This record gives sequence, C-alpha cells and structure tokens, in this order.
Amino acid sequence: MSNYPKPLLINGSLALLVWSGWYLLGGETAIRAMYENWPVTLTMVFGSFIAGATSEGGGAVAFPVFTKLLEIAPADARVFSLAIQSVGMTSASITILLLRIPVSWKALTWSGLAGVPGIVISTLWLAPVVPPVIVRISFTLLLTSFAITLWLINRDVHRYTHSDIPLKGARERFLLVLFGFIGGMMSGLVGNGIDIMTFALMVLLFRVSEKIATPTSVLLMASNSIVGFAMHGLILDTFTPEIRGWWLAAVPVVCVGAPLGALVCNWMTRHHIARVLIVLILIELITSLILIPMTPVLILWSACILIVLAVINQRLYVSRRYLQ
Repeated sequence: MSNYPKPLLINGSLALLVWSGWYLLGGETAIRAMYENWPVTLTMVFGSFIAGATSEGGGAVAFPVFTKLLEIAPADARVFSLAIQSVGMTSASITILLLRIPVSWKALTWSGLAGVPGIVISTLWLAPVVPPVIVRISFTLLLTSFAITLWLINRDVHRYTHSDIPLKGARERFLLVLFGFIGGMMSGLVGNGIDIMTFALMVLLFRVSEKIATPTSVLLMASNSIVGFAMHGLILDTFTPEIRGWWLAAVPVVCVGAPLGALVCNWMTRHHIARVLIVLILIELITSLILIPMTPVLILWSACILIVLAVINQRLYVSRRYLQ
C-alpha cells in the first residue's frame, strides 16, 4: 500500500496538466463538445483504460465502436484513433517511464523506428485505396488469430518467459524492424497495429512475458500515434472540425483512463493480462460478425487472411530458438 501515493501523484499531476491545456485550447467549446458528443466520451472511458492495460490501443475500441455502432466513416475513425491515442497513450507512457515499469528498449528502438516509415507509407498511399470493409474485417482477423494462439500458449501456466528480447544477432533486429514496419502500416489503416504486431512477436516467438510486452506496446503505440496524428493534422489536413469535437470530448477522460490502465496492468499477472485480451478480442469478433455484412467475396477474403495469420502465429510459436 505504501507504493500507491506515488502513482496517484503522478497520474493526478498528469491529469491536471492535460485538463489545463484542454481548457486553454478549447474553452467553452471543449465543455460543449463533451455534452454534444457524450457517446464518444463514454466510449473512451473504457477505451482508454483498455489502451493502458493491454496491448490493444484505445483505437482498438474506438475504431470498431465508431465504424460499427456509431456508423462513422472508417477514415474519420482512423484519424480520431490516432489523435486521441496521442494524448491517452502518451499519458500512459509517461506514467510507465516515471514509475520505471519494465519495458523492452530493444523492441522500442527497432520496432519503433521501423513503424515511422510504415505509418507514413500507409497513410499517404495505402489507406486511400483499401476498401473500408476490408480494413474493418482484416483488423478483426488480426486480433482473432493472435487470440487463438495466445489462448493455446497460456494453457501451460508454467511456460518459460524472458524478461527481455534475447538479441543474438541481426535476425532478431530484422524481425523487430519487419513487424514494426508492418504494424506501422496497420496503424495507418485502422489507427492501431504496431502495438499488436510487436506484442505478438515478443510473446509468441521471443517468449517475453506479457508483463513486459504490454507496457512496451503502449510506448510503441504512443510514438506511432503522434507521427500519424501529426501527418493528418499538419500535412493532410484531415483533422476536421467534427473530428476535433470528438477529440475534445475524449481528452479529459483518456488522460486519466490510460495511465490508470497502465497501473492496473503492472499489478496484474501475465495470465490475467492474457485472459483479458482474449475476452476483449472475442467481443470484437462477435460484434464484427453481427454488424459487418458478410458477402461471399468478403467471406473468402476473411478465410484466406485468417489462415495466413494463423500460420504465421503458429510458426512463431513452434520455434524453439528462444526457449532458453
């Protein structure tokens, strides 16, 4: 219990700082935005907590809720996800660093740097041409394939885990760069990706504990979100007044929820983290099957993508290279 005042002091100070900046930026408009866009605020109460506590960023909640329940265009949902994560995930990252919660600096360095060109290329050239329904279902399938593998490996409650990535040479760096780049491209499409991709690589192949991989993924998504938000706001001019209203409505809650989630994650065991992730992904899959019209072409695409992802995850896990 004696360790609680410091986290509360850090989180409280962060919240006051963000709230002050939020009000100076928006004033009465910011307060009115919360009233007019209360579904967004409510969504991010849960989304921000999940963002800090798991390898799924706040966009993993915002994107499906916006596109499926609130019927917001995927392009707008993507911009909002990156914008709001640049606040929430950054707040959680500051908490993680100030409290010295263990992370993998190897993953942050190699995957983080590779994620920058990934999200730039995806935002500029890939996102404008990929059909929105393909984006939505592909994101769901990425999560689903990972959840299946995570469930399988956590049946062994005594499995061996590392506290960091065992770098043995160029192979490990190449994989971190590859997954970081692909994850950055996913972030450019749906507002999330580098956190999930790098988390999967760390846990499935490198056998890093979920307690290390989760805060690492938070820092990765924070950096990727800042780059993505800067591109949309400063270069592409897609941070529209409507999206800005949603953003203002969510800022006051994400600066509290995401750091709180990071603290809860630090107190949880790796088995609890895995179970929470699996349940959340199951909910995502069910809602996708209910709300997305599944045409024959989309069903065929989904089956092919799921098989490819399942094979990749299976190949990662069956490798015995990093068991010791």
